[in-house]
Amino acid sequence: MPVHLYTVTWNEADMLGFFFRHYDPWVDRYVIHDNGSTDGTLDLLRAHPRVEIRRFERVHADSFVLSHTRLQNHVWKESARTADWVVITAIDEHLHLPDQPVQDYLQDCTRQGVTCIPALGYQMYSREMADPGERLCETRTMGMPFEPFNKLSLFNPSAVSATGYEVGRHLAKPSGRIRWPERDRLLLLHYKCIGYERSWQRDYFLKSGLGPTDLARGYGMHYQRSAAEFRKIWEEYERRVEDIARPDLHPWRTHPGRRPWRSAWWHWRRRFARG
Repeated sequence: MPVHLYTVTWNEADMLGFFFRHYDPWVDRYVIHDNGSTDGTLDLLRAHPRVEIRRFERVHADSFVLSHTRLQNHVWKESARTADWVVITAIDEHLHLPDQPVQDYLQDCTRQGVTCIPALGYQMYSREMADPGERLCETRTMGMPFEPFNKLSLFNPSAVSATGYEVGRHLAKPSGRIRWPERDRLLLLHYKCIGYERSWQRDYFLKSGLGPTDLARGYGMHYQRSAAEFRKIWEEYERRVEDIARPDLHPWRTHPGRRPWRSAWWHWRRRFARG
């Protein structure tokens, strides 16, 4: 059951070990677009036998964000008929199932005819940076339910004809042969806030990659916070995090926020049931 993963990276050598440790058990091929890394990222990518490195192209010369969105909406199409599933993600986003290996879950979904698997988002939090050998979903399990990270990141490329991603993949309007799972079990663990100093420096760095159009439209505003604003947000995370490894946590029932895919799915079910 081949799985292909597509992403973009830019100076993320310190996160790649966690990324590959998480996805290697069930991803067969990585296509990683590099945005001009200079920190050792390219050496790590070249050392991985399943990675194909490509250059990230700004098809919108004045906008990183619009160029990235276009890539996410099109690059996966090359996997139609060669992969059963594709993942569209970021280096700091880990798709995770607390109670089942993802590869087993994908086999179950294939048997059930599911073609799109959305994930419930969590902003993961750790004031200290993780040690290099950690598997983050097991060692850094404190996170805050966060509606903007409720995303579609995993789908069947032969069934989906278009993803309809908007900026940041925060919304998707997939078309084609779309069928969602009965229950929202997959989690998206966003490890952006791992290490206070690292996260602050990372935001400052990513701000430098925004183009004039991004700044004019307000894209990437979270990269432009002051030190005081950044500190306030971290303090808010500390108050609101919960342990996603708790055995009594049932995100499909308790995760707050909108799930745009769910209303359409239930509408389809009611229509199907009526014949």
